[in-house]
Amino acid sequence: MDDALNSGRDAGKRANLMLSTSGPAPFENDLIVGSADTPRDFALTRPAEPVDPLHRPVRGDLAHIRCAGHVFVPHYAVPMPHVVLAGGAPLRKAGRADAEVLTELAEGAVFNVLDMAGEWAWGQQGEVGFVGYVPLSALVAA
Repeated sequence: MDDALNSGRDAGKRANLMLSTSGPAPFENDLIVGSADTPRDFALTRPAEPVDPLHRPVRGDLAHIRCAGHVFVPHYAVPMPHVVLAGGAPLRKAGRADAEVLTELAEGAVFNVLDMAGEWAWGQQGEVGFVGYVPLSALVAA
């Protein structure tokens, strides 16, 4: 089918998206698979739910995998549990040393990393704690 989005000089550079309600799930061999009773298709049937950025791991580009089906972002991530090293670490609102400190993470606390960039890890304190940035130097993989 030739339409305005798939025609013209840049048509070969555009990704095609096709949604289907029949056939096998597109990610059947991945780690996260729904049961036979779980719908595998997502539909944009309503606006995304309001998000509290301090308590829900959602950014404009990325969200925790448990938010799939509730918020629309380009990527979802499975958390990578890390442990805070000796001396603890500040959990900051942004990935900068001068950013506001939301809380202090105690030594041994679990920090679920969803993204690493530069010297910072973005994620959530435990499963339901604050969301923010921690220096990578203060974490070790669990």
